Amino acid sequence: MSRVLLIEDDPAVREGVALALRRQNHDVDATATGEEGMDRLRAFRPDIVVLDLMLPGMTGLDVCRGIRAVDQTLPIIMATARGDEVDIVVGLEAGADDYVVKPVLARVLDARIRAVLRRAAGGPPGAGGLPKIDTYGDLAVDRAGLTVALNGEPIALAPSELRLLLTLSASPGQVFSRQQLLEAVWEHDYHGDARLVDACVKRLRTKMSEPPRAPLYIHTVRGFGYRFSAP
Repeated sequence: MSRVLLIEDDPAVREGVALALRRQNHDVDATATGEEGMDRLRAFRPDIVVLDLMLPGMTGLDVCRGIRAVDQTLPIIMATARGDEVDIVVGLEAGADDYVVKPVLARVLDARIRAVLRRAAGGPPGAGGLPKIDTYGDLAVDRAGLTVALNGEPIALAPSELRLLLTLSASPGQVFSRQQLLEAVWEHDYHGDARLVDACVKRLRTKMSEPPRAPLYIHTVRGFGYRFSAP
């Protein structure tokens, strides 16, 4: 049973989503404000956070950034009633692992939660049989221990960031389309969510101290996607 912290200010939505997730065998702690949600992090110790973007007072973006300031690895799914791409991208770049647009079906949210938790628990498909630790220049990727270090210093990665790096680095030089990465990392089998991939690449590059105009490891292939190469 996964522990889900739900932060949603609308009482009807909060109660409905919490009930639906409990029926899917999740342990749910539901709060109405960002401030209360941040307090519950320490007491409830969730496995994942489902976070409304539009909260009064401390906004969902503020909460997302607050969580990432203290925990880089806790999975976050952002929920938004807006279809505005700018809001979604800003949320993803703030550190969310995935997003859903409200109203969302309970089975869809449950599937997203389980997919994100799988990413948090394991590496990319087909990673079996690879060496335990791969070294690419100053970057060390421990595929068994699911850790990454740069110049000997550990890098704390969110589940989507880690799985994206594991997927790309497993096949250096291979070009992956955004759709291929979307299916491999996020387990989404539909088109239209390239922003998930682009936002995650941006966060990953930042954490890896990649020069913005001349990245060493993750390269953009214009009009197609990304490839990984060792410097």
